[in-house]
Amino acid sequence: MAYETIAVRKTTPAIGAEISGVDLSKPLGNQQFQEVHDALMENLVIFFRDQTLTHEQHKDFARRFGELHMHPASPNTIPDHPEVLTIKADANSKHVAGEEWHSDVSCDPEPPMGSLLYMKQLPPANGGNTLFCNMYAAFEALSAPIQRLCESLTAIHDGTQVYAGRFGYAQKPGGFPRNEHPVVRTHPVTGRKALFVNPNFTTHVVQLKRPESSALLAMLYRHCETPEFQCRFAWQPDSLAFWDNRAAMHHAMWDYFPHGRLGYRVTVKGDRPV
Repeated sequence: MAYETIAVRKTTPAIGAEISGVDLSKPLGNQQFQEVHDALMENLVIFFRDQTLTHEQHKDFARRFGELHMHPASPNTIPDHPEVLTIKADANSKHVAGEEWHSDVSCDPEPPMGSLLYMKQLPPANGGNTLFCNMYAAFEALSAPIQRLCESLTAIHDGTQVYAGRFGYAQKPGGFPRNEHPVVRTHPVTGRKALFVNPNFTTHVVQLKRPESSALLAMLYRHCETPEFQCRFAWQPDSLAFWDNRAAMHHAMWDYFPHGRLGYRVTVKGDRPV
């Protein structure tokens, strides 16, 4: 794909690209916005370095892609900026956000379109990298019979095991989201098919017996760990990563305990997977 207003350097052949020539603190012109959007569609996750953003500027950039999503459980929001989620770990952390492969808030009826994480403080020795997986590639690498099987199935995504179980967040009225989504979803922009299950939120496949469900999900999760589907981003202070939550999973490395890590995430609303 040709770009005129930005420079795009691929991270790996499968997924990821670093974008330069953009100052995210300023409004993007229509052509530059379209090229950033196209780079996201092509690469599934895009990375920006050396950005200086206020919370309002962070939200303004995200709003170009859609209405902002409100997290259904986490209390770690910024005063006067409820759309901004604090991503923090330190010596007192028992768990950290994103320490398992997942798609953000896939338990929602309409899971987010994408997330924009802006990192401010990082641990020493290049710790705290984030891995991303191309779920188009994961689906396309399956054999045709397994593809057909997965396309016929749906799975339950439940927030309780994550928010109440691992993090101990207080239950809100109505409980945590729990929804049924197709195991393979069709991307609303590209029309491509992607696996849409993850070990963080997905509990079981509806149409299968429990042992069958567990075996299939375990196979799919291990399959998604294939290195050729992935990239690994080494954060620097003032870097921002923007991933397409509909076709990419990610995993935050927690290899820096007891050191700290601090960033801020803004998330864009999505639509119901089909």
